Amino acid sequence: MQIARQRFKLRVWITSRLWAQVMAGMILGFGLGLLLSETTGLVPPDVAEVIGLWLALPGQIFLALIAMVLIPLIFASIVGGLSGAGSGEQLRSVGLRLAAFILMTTTLAATIGVALAQWLRPGEGLAGFPVPDTGMVSPDPAAESAQESTRTTLPDMIVNILPANPTAAIVQGDMLAVVVLAVLVGISVTQVQRARVAPFLALMDALLSISMNIVKWAMFLAPFAVFGLMAQLVTRMGLETMLGISGYVGTVLLGLAGLLGLYLAIAFVFARLTPWRFVKAAGSNLLLAFSTSSSSAVMPVTIQTARGLGVPESIANLVVPLGATMNMAGTALYQAVAILFLAQLAGVDLTAAQIGVVVATLVASSIGAPGTPGVSIAILISVAGSIGIPVEGMVIILGVDRLLDMCRTTVNVTGDLVAAVLFRAVGQTEQALS
Repeated sequence: MQIARQRFKLRVWITSRLWAQVMAGMILGFGLGLLLSETTGLVPPDVAEVIGLWLALPGQIFLALIAMVLIPLIFASIVGGLSGAGSGEQLRSVGLRLAAFILMTTTLAATIGVALAQWLRPGEGLAGFPVPDTGMVSPDPAAESAQESTRTTLPDMIVNILPANPTAAIVQGDMLAVVVLAVLVGISVTQVQRARVAPFLALMDALLSISMNIVKWAMFLAPFAVFGLMAQLVTRMGLETMLGISGYVGTVLLGLAGLLGLYLAIAFVFARLTPWRFVKAAGSNLLLAFSTSSSSAVMPVTIQTARGLGVPESIANLVVPLGATMNMAGTALYQAVAILFLAQLAGVDLTAAQIGVVVATLVASSIGAPGTPGVSIAILISVAGSIGIPVEGMVIILGVDRLLDMCRTTVNVTGDLVAAVLFRAVGQTEQALS
């Protein structure tokens, strides 16, 4: 009788907490993935691949549902947040502070990644690691020269940030262009008489409510999505791949853990938010970010979590969407370690000036990178090629990229929440002094 009562309590506890459901799905998915992987040999690889695709179907549906409402959600959130943020002076203050927070934490993250990679040197111990033949070869010098002649200049890159064709940007899913358009519209709304923009703001509020309602429907799939995506990941990777480059993986995870600790320290020092309270409030949000590898996909949940941490709705609707698009400190750290890992693997010694260029490039490329799975690989290949690092070793990184993508996305979402909490604390302090 006592055992039955405890089981009933456990079942109620799990069904009433999203983070517990997500954690259960993650553990079960990891176990099933191990059984289906080549490590055990219980299932033929081609059959395991098909099973993995079906297991990941709920996760793909979940991501598709979120992606369907992501652009209207981001646009309505930013416009509504800017319109409710106050005067033009307050908007400038929020914008400058958010930019400073993102720039400082991203630069620090890239520097941490470089320092750890230089200290631990994970690539030097893999000189004899077998690299599968995937057709990935170093670029041809002639092709590089031709590409250099057509490369976009810095002024062109700055101009291209502005969405000349907003419709095309929306169709193509260019999140940075959508964010820039939303910011311009939101600021313009504050300069127009309130009565004239009231219908437009009502439309934005309705669009936000509708989008959040669809997100609420999608959240019912979250535990099943986590289970399937985790099972597919482990099935494809297996234990041998994970153990073979454990030094590289460990270096990235150590850096991400340090960055996570820094975020929690910032929240505690400036907002008096203890790590326990933060993790308790954001646990399900961070687990969902871990499983989906997309800060954009969990952005609606991040907004709700920020509100649960006491962040005003106007601040949460403004800071979180901007952070999900531009605050990618975890990605910058990962890319810094990966660049030096590739250099060490190929026996390329980078000078201090080249390392400085790497840090600056990664900071610039990470800010505004789409918060979707796998986007950092394209940035990584581009940066590696620009400083003469062979890309043949990229196949090793690709083997565990999904796992590290999950981890750095978790840290990125933590940074978004800490930024929102920090703005709440700053606003309370200013009100107390005024």
